Amino acid sequence: MATPAKNATPTKARPTPKPTTKRSAPSKPFLRFYHSDGLRKKTLALLSAIEKTEDATTHRDALSNLVMELTNSGMDYYFMRPLKLAKAGFIVERSASLGLVGVQQVMGSVVHRIIGRMDSPQLLSVCGSIRQLML
Repeated sequence: MATPAKNATPTKARPTPKPTTKRSAPSKPFLRFYHSDGLRKKTLALLSAIEKTEDATTHRDALSNLVMELTNSGMDYYFMRPLKLAKAGFIVERSASLGLVGVQQVMGSVVHRIIGRMDSPQLLSVCGSIRQLML
């Protein structure tokens, strides 16, 4: 086995390519999920409508419905999809699906109640948070 010469110059490491996006690295760990193009378009359209209106409270119901639709999509992506990929079986998938329906019903009524009481600045804050998650 050959040993490197004492006076050999070390090879230079290649520079790390700079990211092409303007986003900086997140300071905390995070998880995001992929959702449909249709849901993305719907989300962006509603956020724009809320941000452009004088009275964001007119969009409370639409925003609560959107929050629940995004939540359902996320639960499907993080929970149901892996069950299907793992081929957990019909009974397990069906049980999980029924459990999630119950969670979504309870959560939906809470989300609608909370968003239904928000004023315009609070609704705009929720919109900003959703936009931030979409980056």
